[in-house]
Amino acid sequence: MARKHSKHDPREELRDAADPDAPAAPVPCWLCGRPTGKTIVWHHPVPKSRGGRDVVPMHAICQQTLTANFTNSELQRAGMDAEALLANPNVRKFVDWVANKDPDFTATVTRKQR
Repeated sequence: MARKHSKHDPREELRDAADPDAPAAPVPCWLCGRPTGKTIVWHHPVPKSRGGRDVVPMHAICQQTLTANFTNSELQRAGMDAEALLANPNVRKFVDWVANKDPDFTATVTRKQR
């Protein structure tokens, strides 16, 4: 029988157990560092197909940028190191551009160029 709640819930540490009525503090995006808005994407930095289990909070547009610029093999090599991904000029340009946008900002991301 499946468990209703995982023993290793990655979002558990983000919840404030002391005061459940208080609004939750915004969680920073793993890639750009901006606070997340209403929509939080739980992204696997190491793809599940490559054995990744850890998840990190991200904006949807940040996740789309990663998948447009990297293959699963490249993401596996970078692992949990966001700085290695930010070394890519396309990703750095995107993060600098999105830095002053609203947390719930969305836009079309260019397709993979291979």
